[in-house]
Order: sequence, then C-alpha cells, then structure tokens
Amino acid sequence: MRKYAKDMTLLQVVCNRCGRSLLVEDGMLKEDSFEGKKIFGYFSNKDGIVQQFDLCESCYEKIIAGFRIPAEESEQLELL
Repeated sequence: MRKYAKDMTLLQVVCNRCGRSLLVEDGMLKEDSFEGKKIFGYFSNKDGIVQQFDLCESCYEKIIAGFRIPAEESEQLELL
C-alpha cells in the first residue's frame, strides 16, 4: 500500500501481507519491494475492478516458495 502527498511525493509504503513499513526517504523507496497491480477484465468475477498491493522482499519470497512450478529466474545485467 502506497501513500502519496498532494504533490505525488511518495510518503509511505506498507507491505500488504505483514504490515511492515518499508524505508522511504525524501520520497524514494530505499528497499526493494514487489508492486502488484491487476486490472480485471471480462470473464472474471471482478470485471472493471483494479487491485494494487505491495510486498516486502521477505513476504514475496514466502509466497513464491509455495509455487508448485517455480518462478522463472534470469539475471539482469544493468540495474536502474
């Protein structure tokens, strides 16, 4: 969950799973997180609904550990 000031400066990021506040300094997230967004379309039970959430790295790892088929992994050579 993200909170922004009126000028759209990032104020806070909270992990939707564990509730931990992630480190935000000067409007910048200073630790890694997973930001999820799903726009439900036709043929779903949630047509037109948009859901967004944030996960800290620890909660993300716990979720993917439960996958029957592991997440595909590759290496990113340039980090922005």
